[in-house]
Amino acid sequence: MASKEELVRFLDERVFDRILNASAEKYDGKKGDDLKYVQQRTRSEKERYHKYGSADEVVRMYKDDLHSENAKPVNDKLKELGLPRLVDVQDEFEKKAA
Repeated sequence: MASKEELVRFLDERVFDRILNASAEKYDGKKGDDLKYVQQRTRSEKERYHKYGSADEVVRMYKDDLHSENAKPVNDKLKELGLPRLVDVQDEFEKKAA
């Protein structure tokens, strides 16, 4: 299994940082508001993953987040904005975590 740091770095590079670095200039009106919302939620989620104590905990919480009802509205907005979601990297993440 990859280390906690490797797993978190993977999620940062493939999901979290891409969302956080998305340019507001590409989105106007409601989509601009949606971008701000998903970026705020992503900052919290990224911070949460960095605080987990082990690779096992990162994997467990990743799997929980894939099926979280609370994450559904954020995931819907990410999809509409063309931004990555945790589910989009599931296969690669699971290979790293194996």
